[in-house]
Amino acid sequence: MKPRRARLVVATALAAVVGLASPAWAVPSSTTVTATPPSAEVDTPVQLAATVDCPADPTGGLGVTFFDGSDLLDTVPVNANGQASYTATFTTTGTHTITAAYNGNADCDASNNTTTVQVTAAPPTPPTPSPGFCFLVCGGLFGFNVGDINNNINTSTNTYNFHNGWHRR
Repeated sequence: MKPRRARLVVATALAAVVGLASPAWAVPSSTTVTATPPSAEVDTPVQLAATVDCPADPTGGLGVTFFDGSDLLDTVPVNANGQASYTATFTTTGTHTITAAYNGNADCDASNNTTTVQVTAAPPTPPTPSPGFCFLVCGGLFGFNVGDINNNINTSTNTYNFHNGWHRR
């Protein structure tokens, strides 16, 4: 790269940093992040919550950006209580390092914090039993309720009444 072009690139990068950075009068902030639940199965929603603590008002600006490792999940605004939340679902197993990066504003400096989410595979779905004998034994008739049974048998001389297995005359 030519020296003149190199100076231009450096000057442009410096201008971008100075132009986008929090002003010198901004006060320090701190960010905490939690994941609920801290461990979940694949495709189960996990609530990520960031809290920005700043003596000044942390709202406005670019809010909080949530990352899964180096993958950007989303950027969400900070509310009046200094909180930002995002619901994530993970498609891969393992430990996911979550970063909540508060981007700062005119009054509060940027800050960040990390937590982890342990993601496990969902248990396999049990096979459906095939019909036949297993239908009777594996739950098809368990819990079967016959209700109130009355059988009346008339003979030429007597009437027999069977009620729930009991003989009455």
